[in-house]
Amino acid sequence: MTQALGYLKETASQTAGPYVHIGLIPHMAGFDIFQNNFGNVLVGADTKGERITIEGRVIDGTGVPVSDALLEIWQANADGRYNHAADRQKGALDPDFRGWGRTGAEFKTGLYTFETIKPGAVTGRHKRMMAPHINFWIVARGINIGLHTRMYFSDEQAANEADPVLNLIEQKTRRSTLIANRSERGGNVVYTFDIVLQGDGETVFFDI
Repeated sequence: MTQALGYLKETASQTAGPYVHIGLIPHMAGFDIFQNNFGNVLVGADTKGERITIEGRVIDGTGVPVSDALLEIWQANADGRYNHAADRQKGALDPDFRGWGRTGAEFKTGLYTFETIKPGAVTGRHKRMMAPHINFWIVARGINIGLHTRMYFSDEQAANEADPVLNLIEQKTRRSTLIANRSERGGNVVYTFDIVLQGDGETVFFDI
């Protein structure tokens, strides 16, 4: 049997396809199959912290927005603590903050959005303080393995300069690909974070 396997052809590989939306964010694909859909709103009425909107596009190597991208984020709460049993940091848990969200890019515009709060700083390895950040995971057509990256905040310059992860990036000009720009729109705080998959201005991705 072992010898015979050498004559079998390799099974065709496949990148993320339509099943990503149908299985993970079916409401965006026009299906109502889950009692509770995982969405892009991480906050409740009593969530502590500064309310923010994150928006942006996933852009391919030709500069075109990827209209079928799926994104997940996870982050600490306003006190710098993750809603996970493994997080033993001193910050208090917030029962009204989920800390995890999922959404897809809009099919027509390629724009994605999350409604959340600005996280507090967290302690990393060797008890080194990390700047406030949000973790991203991205999949789409043409991506075999999900991509991991981080989003930092443009109004946290001093904390960003001391962040141990940002300082691992040798090319300082590339660190800017992880910085979301702050603006205000209609009284709401908006951070714009475009994710460039390849080419000029390619976002820094992490091997984790």
